[in-house]
Amino acid sequence: MTMVTPLSLVVTCDISVSAMLTVPKAAHACLVFAHGAGAGMNHPFIANLCDGLAIRGIATLRYQFPYMEKGSRRPDPPTLCHTTVQCVADAAHKLLPTMPLFAGGKSFGGRMTSQAQALTPIPYVRGLCFVGFPLHAPKRPATTRADHLASVKIPMLFLQGTRDALAGISLMKKVVARLHAPVTLKVIDHADHSFHVLKRSATTDREVMNSMLDEVGRWIAAVCG
Repeated sequence: MTMVTPLSLVVTCDISVSAMLTVPKAAHACLVFAHGAGAGMNHPFIANLCDGLAIRGIATLRYQFPYMEKGSRRPDPPTLCHTTVQCVADAAHKLLPTMPLFAGGKSFGGRMTSQAQALTPIPYVRGLCFVGFPLHAPKRPATTRADHLASVKIPMLFLQGTRDALAGISLMKKVVARLHAPVTLKVIDHADHSFHVLKRSATTDREVMNSMLDEVGRWIAAVCG
């Protein structure tokens, strides 16, 4: 049986955000997961990802950033995003105090999580998981958005599509190669930033999702030892 619990989490004295805790029976780890810039925690991609992780024995706590909670399309300032990441991670640790805790997110959510960890490491987070790290703007290749990753000392998993317009694979490989923390880069052939694949790729979006979920499961198991 999987328990799904809607929550309201306090970020500041005047800001609270919605969250969803999904805990499968015999869960062996928990992933705190943040949404991308343009879609909230209930987007089908994120919901399917959390459901798939539950099947693999991994609990999730997905949540809204304050701007998404208000229905705004303009992301919050980074400092507020970092505070939100920290508060949700704290909540996950309190809710599941004996469970190994991981954090990450889709695109923007992953980048805000990594910035938060780089600035003020969350001591009980064992590793970071990025689903489509947004390395640069479309058609503007650069790596400066990844500079802060050098300050992250815990294991990191990058899931990146070969057709991702926000992260050229050759650049991602260069970024990963110069990091000192344990890093795993899983390249998803034919996938774009939303992990959609072309019909001629001889694979499907569902197969891509299952492949990513399996990789997350293997990585978490390896980090936990």
